[in-house]
Amino acid sequence: MAFKWECMDCGEGISYRFSHIAGTIFENTNKPLREWYRVIHLMLVSKKGMSALQIYRYMGFGSYKTAWEMCHKVRVALMQDIDKLGGIVEVDETFVGGLAKNRHWDKRGGGGGTGGIGSGKTPIVGAVSRKGNVVARVVANVQAATLNAFVRETVSHKVSLLCTDQWAGYRNLDKDFPHATVDHAKGQYVIGAIHTNTIEGFWSLIKRGIMGSYHKVSRKYLPLYVAEFQFRYNNRTNPDIFGAAIGGC
Repeated sequence: MAFKWECMDCGEGISYRFSHIAGTIFENTNKPLREWYRVIHLMLVSKKGMSALQIYRYMGFGSYKTAWEMCHKVRVALMQDIDKLGGIVEVDETFVGGLAKNRHWDKRGGGGGTGGIGSGKTPIVGAVSRKGNVVARVVANVQAATLNAFVRETVSHKVSLLCTDQWAGYRNLDKDFPHATVDHAKGQYVIGAIHTNTIEGFWSLIKRGIMGSYHKVSRKYLPLYVAEFQFRYNNRTNPDIFGAAIGGC
C-alpha cells in the first residue's frame, strides 16, 4: 500500500491524507508508477509515435481503453508553453485527414479534393525557429485573421526574418515583421535563406506518424497528438527528455 502523508493544516481537528502523486496525471491510478514510466518512455523514444494499441500489446496489461487513456493523459502533460520564437522563423499551414472521397457522405466537408480548403481535412498552422523550437496549433481555418493572430502570439517582433509561402493569409504580415516569401507555384523552394523546408519537415513527421502509427486521428483529439510531436521535436537534443516529460506530469 502506498505511503500517504497527513496534512494537519487543513482544518482544526481535521486531517487530510494525500499521496506523493496527488495533483499529477498519476493521481487515483491503479497502475504502478514503473508501468506509467515505461509507457512515457515508449512514447518519447518512438520518433513517429506509438499507438495505444501498440502500447497495450507491448505492456500486456489492462485493456486497450486503459492504454488509450494513459496515452492521452501523458499527451496532456506534454503540452508546453513556448516562448516567442526569434531569429529566422518559418510559418506554414497544412491539412491533416483522410481523402474526402473516402469518407462517409455527411463528413466530407463539402469537398472532394485531396487537401486544402474544401477537402474536409483539419487545418494546422505552425511556426519554427531555425535550429530552435516549433509551435503548432490546430485551427478552425487558414484565413488571414486566424493566421495573423497565431503569428503575433508565437513569433517575436524582433525576428530577423519571417519566411512563408505565397498564401494570401500571410500578406498582412509585412506590416509588423521582416517578411519574405517563396512561391511554390513558380517552382521556388529556396531563395538564399528564404524557405519553409524546416516547418515542412515537421509536418512530414506528423503525417507519417499518423499514417504509419495511428492510422486515424479525430479532429477532437488531434491537438493532443500535435502536442506530442511538438514536445519530441523541441526536446530532440535534450539528453533528459524523460525528466522534462515527468516534470509536466
